[in-house]
Amino acid sequence: QVQLVESGGGLVQAGGSLRLSCAASGLPFGGYAMGWYRQAPGKERELVAAITSGGSTYYPDSVKGRFTVSRDNAKNTLYLQTNSLKPEDTAVYFCAADSLLAQLFLGRYNYRGQGTQVTVSS
Repeated sequence: QVQLVESGGGLVQAGGSLRLSCAASGLPFGGYAMGWYRQAPGKERELVAAITSGGSTYYPDSVKGRFTVSRDNAKNTLYLQTNSLKPEDTAVYFCAADSLLAQLFLGRYNYRGQGTQVTVSS
């Protein structure tokens, strides 16, 4: 049974930082492309970071230079370091896994976690 469990969300002031984690189990983590999405009320789901099994990364312009995705295949864990947070970054962040990176760009994935709330106050 595959499980993706996020942690590290919370309330932070604008300009602050949070480090999100996604612990994976039940799948060959190292062989999957991984992504972080966010979903805010009334807004479309957005892919904010993706990383291939080999460690290549992708970011949209909205977070480039502020967010950093990484993975520790030995620990089956995905990370998202979020810096210089803005109120518009407020959302539920969840991790997702797919065998193909391209699927993550299409908003499709084999597995996803429940998410962790990030709230940025002004």
